[in-house]
Amino acid sequence: MRSHLLNDLTAEHYRRSVTEGVERVAAKLATTDRPFTGVTVDALTPRIDAVDLDRPLGDTGAVLEELEELYLRDAVYFHHPRYLAHLNCPVVIPAVLGEAVLSAVNSSLDTWDQSAGATLIERRLIDWTAARIGLGAGADGVFTSGGTQSNLQALLLAREEAKTDSPARLRVFASEVGHFSVQKSAKLLGLGPDAVVTVPVDHDKRMQTVALARELERCREDGLIPMAVVATAGTTDFGSIDPLPEIAELCAQYGTWMHVDAAYGCGLLASLKYRDRIDGIEHADSVTVDYHKSFFQPVSSSAVLVRDAATLRHATYHAEYLNPRRMVTERIPNQVDKSLQTTRRFDALKLWMTLRVMGADGVGELFDEVCDLAEWGWRLLAADPRFDVVVRPALSTLVFRYVPAAVTDPAEIDRANLHARKALFASGAAVVAGTKVHGRHYLKFTLLNPETTAEDIAAVLDLIAGHAEQYLGESLDRAS
Repeated sequence: MRSHLLNDLTAEHYRRSVTEGVERVAAKLATTDRPFTGVTVDALTPRIDAVDLDRPLGDTGAVLEELEELYLRDAVYFHHPRYLAHLNCPVVIPAVLGEAVLSAVNSSLDTWDQSAGATLIERRLIDWTAARIGLGAGADGVFTSGGTQSNLQALLLAREEAKTDSPARLRVFASEVGHFSVQKSAKLLGLGPDAVVTVPVDHDKRMQTVALARELERCREDGLIPMAVVATAGTTDFGSIDPLPEIAELCAQYGTWMHVDAAYGCGLLASLKYRDRIDGIEHADSVTVDYHKSFFQPVSSSAVLVRDAATLRHATYHAEYLNPRRMVTERIPNQVDKSLQTTRRFDALKLWMTLRVMGADGVGELFDEVCDLAEWGWRLLAADPRFDVVVRPALSTLVFRYVPAAVTDPAEIDRANLHARKALFASGAAVVAGTKVHGRHYLKFTLLNPETTAEDIAAVLDLIAGHAEQYLGESLDRAS
């Protein structure tokens, strides 16, 4: 079994095995003609359950053949231009190369003596991102597993900075269309059930600052503590961007921590055309970024940034066997001092490889393309009487629904849209997402693939309308 350990004696075996796997995936990517096969849970589950994990195949080729049947054939392929569903981006090749390197070397980013140069590369990328945001010379941060962890850590820091012995008095203010991780974080942090105050949004799905000011003042009058305001730069459902400069002014007025969840909108940090859409982010006390959403990175690649590096001390714990206090005075950089995680992958390498091959402008051009495409899609939907589109995109998301001319029952229209999404997914021809707006079912395009064309959007809209019309026709037949 030692022949399977990666070391100096097995380097050639490693090369052959990885090459065989890469060739298999490359062939699959080259021949995939739809984002999904339409396989069902009931069809796939027995095939996987039938595998006897106590009887290995012993051969890489045989395992890859099996994997073709169990995974590769039926995977949902985000690189396909008609995958239009969630915040999943196609990935750039330099980042995939970085993934291969970091997996093989297997550095752990908790301490210097497990990572060396990897620590400095991550720190350099944090500095680069903080500079792009405009947080100032005292900024710092750390890579995380994703936006949920980044938001949790930011709110942990905000809780500690609030300096109170009465956590039940703490309040967090977030948009009604903000990410659910705000509520989850509040629960994990031991805050009360009423800790998160949802602030209404305007027609463009942006936080209403008048309502925020009213809630902050009410908080003060009630003897409560405004712990943090979570502004969003790219909501999951709408891609909407809250009015960051006005929110920053209110946070300064009430002495409240300002966190910006830019997990989606961080692509604008590299944009050549739309960077001004997140003006005001430089006033934040903390910022979440997900490179694996809009920097075209493989999962996971995320970070939390803070204006004041000293606030990261709230996540620090010194263990003699890992990062004893003496290392601080010896100026040994241990990333575990900043992180909620201990063992942690060198995910920063993927972004490093991307920037060194493509440059930030290259990433920004790709993100600008999807924003331009969303604008085109919005115009198409707004002019098409078959559809109701909710809001003009600030990023690359379109929320809409099919509205038949002959049907006025909102519940029946809901069912038609739900059916259209389900039927489209089952066909494998395209994948779209769904959400609710004012209690009604809507569909959603999240456009993160620069290879998606206007023709793709128009074709998928026709497929949606066709499935919905078929459902409504069958519904009328059943009713008669």
